[in-house]
Amino acid sequence: MRFLPLLNQTSKRNHPKKPIIHSLTMKRFLFSKYTEEPEPKEFIDYLDSLKNYEKLGVPKDAGTDSDDGLDLGRMRRLMDRLGNPQSKFKAVHVAGTKGKGSTAAYLSNILRAEGYSVGCYTSPHMMSIRERISLGQSGNPVSTKTLNKLFHMIKPKLDEAIQLENGSLTHFEVLTATAFTLMAEEKVDIAVIEAGLGGARDATNILCSSELAASVITTIGEEHLAALGGSLESIAVAKSGIIKYGRPVVLGGPFLSHVDRILRDKASVMCSPVVSASDAGIRTSIKGLIILDGRPCQLSDIMIQIERDFPLFIELSDVKLRMLGRHQLHNASSAACVALCLRDQGCRISDRSIRAGLENTFLLGRSHFLSSKEAEVLGLPGATILLDGAHTKDSAKALVDTVQMAFPDARVALVVAMASDKDHLAFAREFLSGLQLEAVFLTEADIAGGKSRTASASLLIDCWIQASEELSINTLHDGMEKNRELLEENEIILATEKSPEVAMRAANETLRRRAGNRSSVIVVTGSLHIASLLLASLQR
Repeated sequence: MRFLPLLNQTSKRNHPKKPIIHSLTMKRFLFSKYTEEPEPKEFIDYLDSLKNYEKLGVPKDAGTDSDDGLDLGRMRRLMDRLGNPQSKFKAVHVAGTKGKGSTAAYLSNILRAEGYSVGCYTSPHMMSIRERISLGQSGNPVSTKTLNKLFHMIKPKLDEAIQLENGSLTHFEVLTATAFTLMAEEKVDIAVIEAGLGGARDATNILCSSELAASVITTIGEEHLAALGGSLESIAVAKSGIIKYGRPVVLGGPFLSHVDRILRDKASVMCSPVVSASDAGIRTSIKGLIILDGRPCQLSDIMIQIERDFPLFIELSDVKLRMLGRHQLHNASSAACVALCLRDQGCRISDRSIRAGLENTFLLGRSHFLSSKEAEVLGLPGATILLDGAHTKDSAKALVDTVQMAFPDARVALVVAMASDKDHLAFAREFLSGLQLEAVFLTEADIAGGKSRTASASLLIDCWIQASEELSINTLHDGMEKNRELLEENEIILATEKSPEVAMRAANETLRRRAGNRSSVIVVTGSLHIASLLLASLQR
């Protein structure tokens, strides 16, 4: 693979040999990096003038290879107009139903720890749109100054493209084009690109085999079903669209057998070697939890020994992962597999850098415990608060497993806000059947700055009542004749609240009165948007 030896030479010449610790992931930097400079308002206003499917919802079959699919042709025309910046760097392309953002973050930090200049493009953002793009070795969000300068430089071409496409270019397409142009201008050594929706028709899929270092497909699940063809099989086909001729693909999994076959058949047709992060030669384990920098982290072992298409080997003991759960350990091992694939092709990546990258990765709103000081700021002194953007059945199960691991005997109160296009019933079943719940408070949070995709609290509570009845679980909920103040009884309280802040106070009060001296935790979940809302309140 020609670019990798060249990449090594460039990095040795221009970058320090000493591994870089990715400081942005440390607790003390979590908020300062967003508040220390103003937002790029002109650029945001420009994007907001375009169609935004994150806010409006994705049309039926938009991500499929059909007449109704998103038009990758207009994205190619836009990139042509901008000089095809995506052809000026190598990239790892990451798709999947869940885990792609975490896997991209792990891999980016591994590469930065080795000293490479890395571009990373992910979505959605939590606090600032600048989070979606990071450049260089620091991993910090792109600066407002850099973004504004680039925007003003390319705005005439963006205007022309929008006019020629009759206004059909979308928020995500223009943002993706901007990100790729920034990476080319920065002359990054390598980029890690997260797909937005599906794969085949996603705006990020303008990357060609000559530009691709590897593809990654993390998981296949039942999210965006209507937009991706209506079945697991059609979702697998859409996501397999990022596999490019002759380029290796890392499969996270584990997948159902027929889904695995779809992905491997596509790889075979494309002559792409396959590495599976669920291979029998990969062994991982969680040894326990420790407190690091005032936050819990899991002590994990990762052993990779694969003899198939790529001979890959690494053995890491006592890796301190800041994002908790078996699913995050699997994401970490998937990222390690990608790093080993790159190393097998000549890229300089040490075991030390793989460890450092994994250990210094943390994402807001994913297995995110608030500090005691942050709980006080929210008016909840002494409360244990966990934020997690889980919003599907599978991610709910992963969150349940994480809470059970971290707090095996704790009493739990949930605060839930969700988008309207999610499977609310399946989401509720996972929590009701898996945790010792004291109460669930259903509330509302804007999705991507708007209300059009927000599920009403009344809709959510109806789903939780239905799920509890199906599972024969006793609940005390709004509209029942019983007095809600009878908190000594065993029923799970189901209630609606007008805002996440009010819901959290109600959850804290319920746990204080019900749990007594027993351990307890407030879990805020249902979307990354409710987590973002609460983090924003900490800034205020």
